[in-house]
Amino acid sequence: MGCLKNVIRAIFITLAIVGFLALGGKDLIAGLINNFFNPSQEVMLERAKKVGDFSRIDEEFEIEKAAGIMGYNAVIAEHKASGQKMFVVDSKDKTILTKEDIKSDNVEEKLQEALKKVKYQALSVEDLKVTKHGYMSSYGQEVPYVRFEARVKKLPVGDIGGIVSVAETSDGDLRLLVSASEKSKYSQLISDEFFRKIK
Repeated sequence: MGCLKNVIRAIFITLAIVGFLALGGKDLIAGLINNFFNPSQEVMLERAKKVGDFSRIDEEFEIEKAAGIMGYNAVIAEHKASGQKMFVVDSKDKTILTKEDIKSDNVEEKLQEALKKVKYQALSVEDLKVTKHGYMSSYGQEVPYVRFEARVKKLPVGDIGGIVSVAETSDGDLRLLVSASEKSKYSQLISDEFFRKIK
């Protein structure tokens, strides 16, 4: 009798699964999984609010990630046409760099120290050198930046170029701003366009 109950239960469960799949359950499950692993830009913008207001970002940019990364809240975006990457990191209580660090004469040392703080085992930066100091707009203010060149190990790209900057929110929290690309393809215009739209 117990064996017959198990057979009937198995048949019932099988029919329920077949019925669910026949009524579009497969597409529903696939959609839920896809939305979890590949969320829409609207979902990404909502997640990114922890770091800043990215709602004014143009369509030429795509927010790829808005999540906790290495213990920090961060947003990673890409310029679709060039592949240039932009990172905005909320360092909260674990300050990585300050505006004063960016403006200092020993900024290369400060950048090396910052790299040690956020050491990422899949990535190794070598031969970092600062090539220029400047200012750009972000979070509604003029912020200092340094342009850099470096060699990256463990990536298909060898030499990269980009900028590092620090902005302060209206609440007094610091945001680390980084933009990078292959050294020959880096564009300051792309960085300026992206970062100035963040509030």
